[in-house]
Amino acid sequence: MAIIWTGMVVVSVIFGLFSGQMDAVSQAALTGAGSAVQLCLSMAGVLCLWSGVMEIMNRCGLSRRLARVFRPLLRWLLPRASRDDETLSAVSANVSANLLGLGNAATPLGVQAACRMARGQNGVASDELCLLVVLNTASIQLVPATVASVRAAAGAAAPLDILPAVWLSSALSVTVGLLAAKALARLGGRRG
Repeated sequence: MAIIWTGMVVVSVIFGLFSGQMDAVSQAALTGAGSAVQLCLSMAGVLCLWSGVMEIMNRCGLSRRLARVFRPLLRWLLPRASRDDETLSAVSANVSANLLGLGNAATPLGVQAACRMARGQNGVASDELCLLVVLNTASIQLVPATVASVRAAAGAAAPLDILPAVWLSSALSVTVGLLAAKALARLGGRRG
């Protein structure tokens, strides 16, 4: 990514110099930087709110109960990982945080689960670890908190009016991701 961003800046400066528009390039850079800071500050409030909600859910035990709801499904999807309660708890909490649209809170839980699942694999990702990555990446979101905060910061009158589209697209992406992961696992099993 650093190479892409650096390339874009260098190309902009070169074209600005050759076209005599260096003032416009500088003004665009300053305006963009100001807009980025403004967006970050407006998103910080919403992200703090949802992270606080997640912390309250953790302290009152609601996230544990929500994770318990997913355990039967996760035991079916990840039978080897579910043998370890800590791994299953991390995966369940990851799925729960993703449901609430809290990708920032879900990431450490997903990393923890992935590290536990990768033990003893000699650097080769198991089918279940790949399935965890699919679940984490294409997660179903009931409340897309991060997207709603970006929309609110951009001035959307109703930042959550995208809910039906989010529900449909996330359900489809998880379904297709799971089917593809299972099909590729079978294909890999036949070759190996």
